[in-house]
Amino acid sequence: MSDDPLVWYASFGTNLSRARLGCYISGGTPVGARRAYEGCRDRTSPREHRTLTLPGHLRFAGESSVWGGGMAFYSPTGPGTVHARAYLLRLEQLVDLVAQEARRAVGTALVLADTGHTRHGLSTVYDVLMDLGELDGHRVLTLSASRHHPLAPPSAAYLRTMADGLADGFDLDVDARVAYLASAEGMLPTWTPETVRELLVPAR
Repeated sequence: MSDDPLVWYASFGTNLSRARLGCYISGGTPVGARRAYEGCRDRTSPREHRTLTLPGHLRFAGESSVWGGGMAFYSPTGPGTVHARAYLLRLEQLVDLVAQEARRAVGTALVLADTGHTRHGLSTVYDVLMDLGELDGHRVLTLSASRHHPLAPPSAAYLRTMADGLADGFDLDVDARVAYLASAEGMLPTWTPETVRELLVPAR
């Protein structure tokens, strides 16, 4: 499948962290997670990564069996912007990433539509591939959900992994990272600006 097209996978949750995304590609256990990942058939690192801002808003909902607490979901509607990191992958790698997300065997087939949002039918949580358009001639895809899961705050490990990603190349200082994460829907009452800051800047 060396002639597979390339696609951008845009992440807005824990995969903002390149180290965490690397566990999907090469295998391994992310720091703070409860699960070891098999990795993709093709373990080549992403050819490129870009930081993006997407129109819409971020919400935390559901319950993660890997991290505990809520998971990040992206909605393209409503005011605001969402920070994302896009990774340039082979389509086969994205297929394997989705399979791991859905706890299916690596290599499980995935059919993509030409346009719009496609239910891939693998996962009960992130069950939608959302087409965000093109970047440098390649489609930009992200994972989302067809269901509106109940709001739930993320775990400290989940939030810390996102914060690590936001500290890498987004040109956001601590105040900006705190404000961004604390303002997301589903954070309260567990995570206030003060408790988010304590997580990101532990007292010495």
